[in-house]
Amino acid sequence: MIKKYKPTSNGRRGMTGIDYRKVLTATEPNKKLTKGRKQHAGRASSGRISVRHKGGGNKRMYRQIDFLFDKRDIPARVETVEYDPNRNGFIGVLVYADGERRYTLLPQKVVVGDTLIVSEKTEVKPGNRMALVNIPVGTFVYAVELQPRGGAKLARSAGTYVQVTAHDEGKTLLKMPSGEIRKVPDTAFASVGEVSNPEYKLVKIGKAGRARHMGRRPTVRGSAMNPVDHPHGGGEGKQGIGLRRGPKTRQGKLAYGVKTRKSKKYSNKNIVKRRKTKRFQ
Repeated sequence: MIKKYKPTSNGRRGMTGIDYRKVLTATEPNKKLTKGRKQHAGRASSGRISVRHKGGGNKRMYRQIDFLFDKRDIPARVETVEYDPNRNGFIGVLVYADGERRYTLLPQKVVVGDTLIVSEKTEVKPGNRMALVNIPVGTFVYAVELQPRGGAKLARSAGTYVQVTAHDEGKTLLKMPSGEIRKVPDTAFASVGEVSNPEYKLVKIGKAGRARHMGRRPTVRGSAMNPVDHPHGGGEGKQGIGLRRGPKTRQGKLAYGVKTRKSKKYSNKNIVKRRKTKRFQ
């Protein structure tokens, strides 16, 4: 599914992309299931930039994805496989037996014509959704709820999945892609399988212009800045970070291998094993 481009220029050399023609079955979205979307360019409700390196990019229409999955015990047929500019996994239109259409996030190995269902207990096959207590240990799941009827929250990006590792006293233990093991109520729902488009992580952007079209603004090294702009800035020529404990963010906080989770966070009791962190060497 990965395609390579001819090296017609320096930027084109080494560039790769997803061969969507071999996967997608529709070129235009379902108009009734879309709406306009305002770009906030990494700004919080205060209007200040909270996430750097965001802005610009092509205009996007938002596809209203059903992450609540509140239509239960009604079989649905996959009508299309489509591209969504707002996420890296593929989406598709589900046609329910009562005639309603909804967008959903598609897993791998699901094609047009397949039938999916959301039920308390059903067949364990890709795309079907059921309560965690009824999913066998070792199964890969995606679009996992943290609370019953709270909507899918975990494992929603391309190629990701969560593994069911145990059932114990009304809780299900899940192993995250980060290595973290977390407890979730076993009455919460999850979809069987892995999110589609796993090759997404292999794509090479190739040139700066393509990144700008995606809404990514330039990332500047701290050591290339002035001291007023970054703790690593200043000095004649190339300089190290000085007599510091380790690398720091632009705001002066320690970066790399430092625990950032709050010690009194409400969900700490649900974490059995912390995620793996890379210690700064």
